[in-house]
Amino acid sequence: MAHLNGSEPNVSFQADPAHYRHWKLTFDGEVATLAMNVQEDGGLRPGYSLKLNSYDLGVDIELADAVERLRFEHPEVRSVVVTSLREKVFCAGANIFMLGGSSHPFKVNFCKFTNETRLNLEDASAHSGLKFLGALNGTASGGGYELALACDEILLVDDGSSAVSLPEVPLLGVLPGTGGLTRVVDKRLVRRDLADFFSTVAEGVKGKRAAEWRLVDQAVPKSRFAQVVADRAKALAAKSDRPKGARGVKLPAVGEPYRHVTLKRGPLPHVVELVVQGPGEPPPADGEALAALGADAWAIRAFRELDDALLRLRLNQLEDGLVVLRAEGDAAQVLAWDRLLEKHASHWLVRETRLLQKRVLRRLDLMAKTLYAFVEPASCFAGVLAELALAADRGYMLDDVKRPTKLELSSANAGRLPMWNGLTRLASRQLAEPGKVAEILAHAGPFSPAEAQAAGLVTFTPDALDWDDEVRLALEERASMSPDALTGLEANLRFAGPETMATKIFGRLTAWQNWIFQRPNATGEHGALTLYGQAGQRPTFDVRRT
Repeated sequence: MAHLNGSEPNVSFQADPAHYRHWKLTFDGEVATLAMNVQEDGGLRPGYSLKLNSYDLGVDIELADAVERLRFEHPEVRSVVVTSLREKVFCAGANIFMLGGSSHPFKVNFCKFTNETRLNLEDASAHSGLKFLGALNGTASGGGYELALACDEILLVDDGSSAVSLPEVPLLGVLPGTGGLTRVVDKRLVRRDLADFFSTVAEGVKGKRAAEWRLVDQAVPKSRFAQVVADRAKALAAKSDRPKGARGVKLPAVGEPYRHVTLKRGPLPHVVELVVQGPGEPPPADGEALAALGADAWAIRAFRELDDALLRLRLNQLEDGLVVLRAEGDAAQVLAWDRLLEKHASHWLVRETRLLQKRVLRRLDLMAKTLYAFVEPASCFAGVLAELALAADRGYMLDDVKRPTKLELSSANAGRLPMWNGLTRLASRQLAEPGKVAEILAHAGPFSPAEAQAAGLVTFTPDALDWDDEVRLALEERASMSPDALTGLEANLRFAGPETMATKIFGRLTAWQNWIFQRPNATGEHGALTLYGQAGQRPTFDVRRT
């Protein structure tokens, strides 16, 4: 099997239900059905066939789009049935030939995106009142079962042949790439010895045994499956607090040129500048006025654009390893928008807007790129945009009496935008002195450079005489270091503090899967992933344990 070694085409992350190729989204009152029907010839690139509802990145981009639209466009929906239109097949997981023919960076970024998408299903359940039911009308293997694991409940048809499985270790010599092992023991609380057996038997576990081992919630005879699915979907909907009678907000495609986000070349090779423009107008009066503005409202559009820019940087600009973060505009207007989102937090669209901002900032935290924030006279690092500076690996703030710089916090920094570790970015910076968080948040007005440095909001505050040289040296030094070592360094340092299921998933992806994908036992000439599907070929393993 030929490895493409970085020849993947640029990926667009925009999708539209009218043009979905792989999913069918239908509605029946408060219950939506998201049915998988992957087109075999619908891969992002030639060279593989998406058989048995196996998926590539394009399939998952549509899934992520569907979940986002359910949140914003369909507030009337309270539960979602995730199922398949194929007979006896729910989903065969990530397409093996796609993975085997992909470059190493694409494999890892593919896994990262699918992880974010499934975590966002769980986030929608926990915070948007959108409940998910995995209705497995056939076998769910690998990533297909991992998709089901992200749902609130899992029903498996008990037809004598359908099973759930995580066959990656025995068949491919790699790990399940989308949190399957972690969710089995951390979320579904499957006993460790049973999980060990399950994860090493390629054919998986069927019917009543799957339910007894807690791998699914219920195994249902085929004759009753449709009715039980309908009943459970209604029961899940009854647990939701989604509004009845609200009108949704349409989400048009976003793409370059953006209105509020700019990506441009930096002063050195492999450096890019990401500039977020603050709002140019005051916020609306309340949630209903926000709904009248729709997806063009700054708090929605700017963060949707930022999300698209981050994904393009991650997948399409692999050699740009250092991102300079800037925020420009009127800080007072940013703070005014924060006050709107705080005052009207109970409104369904305000809630979704706040959750959107949280998700996008979490995407920023997971960038395998160095993040430097530059706070300068034209900056508006305030409130929600101050999170960009707090997310940075380092912050540089100009100290110039003639051209004052400011950084200001708001209620947005106090808890509504947590990282995957459950802490705010401010609290993550103050693990040694947690009592300082309340003191910093109580600070009246903007922070001067000296105050910002004392509070741990920035790293260095060069004066006007030293600014250009210090910034240039910082960029040159970072750009000269090993990108591999920097990725590991940043991943180790960004999520200090408590461990969560999400940090386990991403930490293991960064470390274990990143390593396994490069080992000859998986991707070498005689590795299991390389030889998968080739008749008469068996993998040869280096038996040394490390």
